[in-house]
Amino acid sequence: MKRAPASGGRQTLKLLPYRRYAGVNRDDPLRFYYWPVLGKLYRRRIELCLTECTGGARVLEVGFGSGVAFCNLNEMYDEIHGLDLTANIGEVEAVFQGLGIETRLCNGSVLSLPYEDGFFDTVLLISILEHLKPVELEGAFREISRVLKPDGQVVYGVPIERGIMVVLFRLLGCDIRRHHFSTERDVHETAGRFLREARTVQMRSAVGAVYEVGHFRKAELTR
Repeated sequence: MKRAPASGGRQTLKLLPYRRYAGVNRDDPLRFYYWPVLGKLYRRRIELCLTECTGGARVLEVGFGSGVAFCNLNEMYDEIHGLDLTANIGEVEAVFQGLGIETRLCNGSVLSLPYEDGFFDTVLLISILEHLKPVELEGAFREISRVLKPDGQVVYGVPIERGIMVVLFRLLGCDIRRHHFSTERDVHETAGRFLREARTVQMRSAVGAVYEVGHFRKAELTR
């Protein structure tokens, strides 16, 4: 069983060359990862999430997109599972098969996870939960808790909406208020109803905190 590398904690995102990725739709922010300034923020949010992952037998990444976290996850877990609403499964799997990385991917929703109870060591969601409405978060965390092993972990990352961020995204041609329905507070509070908090980390920038990573665990079995 693999464990997270013990190299002082912080993970460094192992990005492939941009044109190596496939199965990316027009809404995927992949191109931003390679930009000089914005790219650092995009990479850092994933690195913060990966740093919280403890390794093990199986990880599920919900909303894996183009699979930018898969190279790191391959070093930490025996099996990589992925669920995404719109990704082209065959194209994404082919990219990583060519690198010797086996993935088990399917299309679907976090509101109805197609996995058995107690299956995963880690469920990872990077910039996914803010797209759910607050009333949907409870269903999502109920499903996440169900598929986690006892003492398994969920690691999620969500943006902290600030006025300056809304303006910046509009300059990039994206109105985030048309896509983000839940705040970091909504997500944190709902997670706490189903799981116990391990820790919460915020990513800061020149304008203050802009991203929050939550690490919660399922209760251990008691005799």
